[in-house]
This record gives sequence, C-alpha cells and structure tokens, in this order.
Amino acid sequence: MPAQGGRPGRRPRGPVLGRRLPRPKLTGLGGGLFACVAMLLVAGIAWLIFGSSLFVYGLLFLPVAAATALWVRPADLITAPISVPIAFAAGVWPISGGSGGFGSQVMGVVSALSLHAGWLYAGTLVAALIVLVRKAVLIGKRPRSTPRSTGSTRSRRIA
Repeated sequence: MPAQGGRPGRRPRGPVLGRRLPRPKLTGLGGGLFACVAMLLVAGIAWLIFGSSLFVYGLLFLPVAAATALWVRPADLITAPISVPIAFAAGVWPISGGSGGFGSQVMGVVSALSLHAGWLYAGTLVAALIVLVRKAVLIGKRPRSTPRSTGSTRSRRIA
C-alpha cells in the first residue's frame, strides 16, 4: 500500500522542525574559507547593526567556531582549531577601529586582538573540544584488529 506521499515505500515527510540539519563535510581549506567568510559576515552585521561592537563579534564567533569544527570532514579534523583563530583575525579587520593609513589599520587589528583575546581563546577552545570529541568517537568506532601470530606466517628466504 502506498505511503501518504504517493510513492510506495517512502515515509511521509514530517514537519520542518523534525528534520536533521545538513551535515556538510568540508575539507581543511573549505573549513578555513567557511570560517573566514562567516566571520567577515559577522563583522558586517556587527558593524551595521551594533556599531562595530567587538563584544557582539566575539559572541558570534563561538557558533562559527563550533560549526567549523562540526562540519569539517574527519580526515581534516586538525585544521579546525587552526583555521578558526585565523578567521577571527581576518574578520576583526573591518571593525577594529583603525582609521587612516595602513599602520593605523594594523594597530587597530593588533589592539582588537589583544583586548578581545578571551573570545579568541574561547572559540579556539570550543573548536578544539569538538574536534577531540569527534576524534574520540571515530577511534571508538574502529574495528579492533586481532594480533597476528609471528611464527607460522613468516615466509622463509630460499637461498
């Protein structure tokens, strides 16, 4: 008997809230690019809505760090805690408050990074903890190999 959706064997779709979130698998480079673009968007939001608030920027950095660590593929897990601080630094540039020339912009970024290092450390810690948990789960799912006997399976060299 066909299901409610019309096709036989298919379950009817539930409400939108009951669906799982997509599980994108980003490469190391893709995770870094995602984090940088997301932090630039967060900086734009902080600049437009909150008047360049570095508190809001740091607060929104935490979910970006978590999403980056969750969405990177298992082979590239180590890149998430490395790319997240780089994305923080790349995104803080538009709202750092430097005015004038290049030196003033650099000093604004350095000042913003030093004064709001707590957010940087917190986001990096979030990413690192998520990566550690994911790695532990992956190691736990590995099949255990049986020890080989060394005496009978060795091939002898013929002279």
